[in-house]
Amino acid sequence: MSVIGWIVLGLIAGFLGSKIVNSSGQGMLMDMVLGIVGAIVGGLIFNLFGTAGVTGFNIWSLIVAVIGAVVVLWLYHALAGRRGA
Repeated sequence: MSVIGWIVLGLIAGFLGSKIVNSSGQGMLMDMVLGIVGAIVGGLIFNLFGTAGVTGFNIWSLIVAVIGAVVVLWLYHALAGRRGA
């Protein structure tokens, strides 16, 4: 998948993941970065369970990326919440 494909998939996954986790986004750039990281994390998680991870620009890859983005955002909020307290 091209770099532009990863950016678009990451932006969509980051936006959807942030809406699932806290209903307000982290900002476009942070959503995109966390979405791309989430796509990688989601691919790794799914590969650990023996299922295909991110396979291209399709619905399955978007689902995997959103699940990964939710995991990354949850960890981000858990760590940022501790740091702020």
